[in-house]
Amino acid sequence: MKKKNDLKLQVCEAILACQDKQADDVTVLELEKDSGAFTDYFVMCSGTNPRQIQAIADAVDERLEALGLRVTHSEGYKQAEWVLLDYVDFVVHVFSEKARQFYDLERLWKSAKRLEPAELMAKPKPRRTAIAKSTTAKSTTAKTASSAPRKTRKKKA
Repeated sequence: MKKKNDLKLQVCEAILACQDKQADDVTVLELEKDSGAFTDYFVMCSGTNPRQIQAIADAVDERLEALGLRVTHSEGYKQAEWVLLDYVDFVVHVFSEKARQFYDLERLWKSAKRLEPAELMAKPKPRRTAIAKSTTAKSTTAKTASSAPRKTRKKKA
């Protein structure tokens, strides 16, 4: 369970890095386990020119390295048409518009579940609300009982 949450956090950080550099059309594909996919997620985005594409790739790398996650393989940085950053459990693709249309990974992996970045980045709702309410009720009862005046017995002499 912890690994899945860590993975989502890592993917969210990659998305935020892309957005910080004004990447266009940020898309996330969650690949199916039985599809033969070699990873769990694809994060895809586009840049308008080679310098922006490299800046997006650098931002993703820096942000994930700050979390202690290092890229295991990268390709295409110098040409800056399609930069691929492989983090094993997810892969970040930074495309030029022309390369993205040509390779059309969304169509190639059409069986994958398409996620909006906001879906991954949404905070899960707390599941312990009932426990929190009962704890609050108990503490309120305890405070009321402890703040009530105590009856003191007079010692018989």
